[in-house]
Formats: sequence, C-alpha cells, structure tokens
Amino acid sequence: MATANTSKTAAHVRITLKKSPIGTPERHRLVLRGLGLRKIRQSVVRPDTPQVRGLIHQVGYLLEVQPS
Repeated sequence: MATANTSKTAAHVRITLKKSPIGTPERHRLVLRGLGLRKIRQSVVRPDTPQVRGLIHQVGYLLEVQPS
C-alpha cells in the first residue's frame, strides 16, 4: 500500500535570521527559538502555515523570508 508524501506538495518558506536579537524583547527571542533560528545568517525551511506566518510577523524585522 503506497502512501502519498504531502510534504512535496505543501508550500514552504525559507527563513533567514538577518539581524541580531540582542536588545530585543525576551518574547521575540523565544519566537526565534521556536522557529529554530539561533545564529545570524542561519536559514531554516518551514511549512507555510498560518501559525508559522504569525511567528514571522512578530519578528519580521529580524528576518528575511523567501518562498521555497
């Protein structure tokens, strides 16, 4: 029985940390950790969901977001 891999058809976004979170509110640093970002110029690929978009919106001033 074959199962379809839905991750290939789902949209993703590449998120890159562009600015340092030093001096930002603690909650913003926790959001970055939730996205999986720890170092400047580090990139992660996340599914393009409303939850991830909400996290991006909170700390968008520190990030660069590209469709993947």
